[in-house]
Amino acid sequence: MTRRTILAPAVLLGATALLLTGCASDTAARDTADRDTATGSPSATADSGADSRTDTGPRITLTYDGGLLVLDQDLRVVGDEPVDGFTRVNPAGDDRHVLVTVPEGFRVLDTAAGTTGEPTLTDLTFPADTGGHAVVHGDRTALFADGSGDVTSFDHADLAASVADGELPDVDTTESEAAHHGVAIELEDGTLLTTIGTEESRSGVRALDADGTETARSEVCPDVHGEGAVRGDVAVFGCTDGALVYQDGTFTKIDAPTPYGRTGNLFTTDTSSIAVGDYNDDPDSEGYLLDQVALVDAARDDHRVADLPDGVGFTFRGLARGLDDEALVLGSDGALHRFDEETGKPVGTIDVIDAWEGPAEWQDAHPALKVVGGTAYVTDPAERTVHAVDLASGDVVASSDRLPGVPNEIAVS
Repeated sequence: MTRRTILAPAVLLGATALLLTGCASDTAARDTADRDTATGSPSATADSGADSRTDTGPRITLTYDGGLLVLDQDLRVVGDEPVDGFTRVNPAGDDRHVLVTVPEGFRVLDTAAGTTGEPTLTDLTFPADTGGHAVVHGDRTALFADGSGDVTSFDHADLAASVADGELPDVDTTESEAAHHGVAIELEDGTLLTTIGTEESRSGVRALDADGTETARSEVCPDVHGEGAVRGDVAVFGCTDGALVYQDGTFTKIDAPTPYGRTGNLFTTDTSSIAVGDYNDDPDSEGYLLDQVALVDAARDDHRVADLPDGVGFTFRGLARGLDDEALVLGSDGALHRFDEETGKPVGTIDVIDAWEGPAEWQDAHPALKVVGGTAYVTDPAERTVHAVDLASGDVVASSDRLPGVPNEIAVS
């Protein structure tokens, strides 16, 4: 039975040693595109004088083994918070705060974006048993706890004021039928879409109205993983044999072009009907490098695949959307590859970093890509740097100095 309750959590949890809370499979616990509304691009190279910093743009949060780094818009380190072990970071949705996965749940990092203030890793934590996915959509953020199946959602417009007062915003809590590695997304009309599964398997998605009443479900999406909302507030989920679409109260399945065609991470925009995702047509494949991109058109019930150049691969950390909604892929050749979202044809490349090899484990540090506004941020673990690329010109407009640690996870807020 599902229960929706309104809570005002005043849980102020202190920091403890961080444990592994990410996926144990070949995908990330965070797989949708960051649709941050923050705009602006770096205004200077990283060697500009610190006293010239204006900080009107976004800030970049990076994890490394032993801590969190916060960089300003010019890629200078403005914060370094110690934490233990591997952790995940996700934008909270308000263009200022980042959610840090800790054993107790999702801890709030105030990046002080838009100011010249110093970042602060607060003691405020959204409770979650084995916190996993954090999904921002519209005005709401949905957090999924893999250990219980609970979904915690909140209006992220309330977050800044609440954190300033030393507390968390009011939340809605929804129970799943069973604990599993899942995900949830709340649509503009209040519909909550949450996955169906157990500790052993996942089968689909169900829809709940604002009162917590189930209104629809589909269990034809094996190993459901990855979500996003395309134009018209239409939700898309990845399956091992295609994609599951929710629109106007109804679920529809779009088959993959091959019998096995797994998509585990989806990247969407509100101006396109097409969801971009990773694609794997070989159930026996090894390693974490992929070489195909899924293009799922929810408006046309169409699923096509774009191929990277021979010998070039990418991971779940290397997908994003560009200025014109094109698919943007950070390849193992160190270049950003652009693909037309409708045709799948390549439309250009931008050289950024040196070639790199796929990770031995998905948690291992390897190059990552995030796009905010017209700027792509690319990490280079081998050189312990991060670069900002102006997508309009194709120029690398800023590069960090050598960082105190090897960058792994990245979030931009």
